[in-house]
Amino acid sequence: MARNLLKNPSGEEQLDFWELTENGGNLWRVEDMPGDCGHDFCNEEVTKYFATSFELCLKRQVIDLLEEGYSPDQLDAQPAVTVEDWFCGRTDCGCTYQMTSCLLDENQEALQEYKHGPETLCPEADCSWKQVSHTFSDYGPGMRFISFEHGGHDTNFWNGWFGVRVTGSSVTLDV
Repeated sequence: MARNLLKNPSGEEQLDFWELTENGGNLWRVEDMPGDCGHDFCNEEVTKYFATSFELCLKRQVIDLLEEGYSPDQLDAQPAVTVEDWFCGRTDCGCTYQMTSCLLDENQEALQEYKHGPETLCPEADCSWKQVSHTFSDYGPGMRFISFEHGGHDTNFWNGWFGVRVTGSSVTLDV
C-alpha cells in the first residue's frame, strides 16, 4: 500500500504540519469523533477531525517529493497521484466544503489542478461522512511538489465551530 504523504491527516497532532491559509471566525479547531451533532466515522482508528467556523477556514500542505525520497526519474515517469479527503456536516447547521490539489513543478507552478466544490451540505439532507477522491495522470514530466488544501465554513454564520469537518486526508503516489 502506498504511504500517505500528508502529515497529521486527522488532527492527532492538533494543527501541526498545516499552513492555515484562511483562519476565519473562531479559527480552526480539532475535535474528538463524533462530536456534537456529528456522525460516526467508517474507520475506528480515526478518532479526531478538524472543524471549521463561521468564516472561511482553509489549511494546506505542500509536499516536497524530492525531500520525501522520490527521484526525478521516478517523478518524470508520471506516476499516478491520488488525493482523497473525508468531509461531513453537522445535523444542526449547514456548511460548505472545498478542496484543491495541484501538481507543481520545481518553481511550484501548476502542472495540473483538481478542484472539488465549494459543495454545500444541508442538515436536512444526508450530511454524514463523504469521501472525495481524484487520481492525476498524464500530467507531463517535471512534478516536484504537490499542494493539498481544504476547508470551508458554516452557512448560518453561528459563533463557534459549526462548519464542515474534515479528516482522513491522503496524498499517495503509485511508484
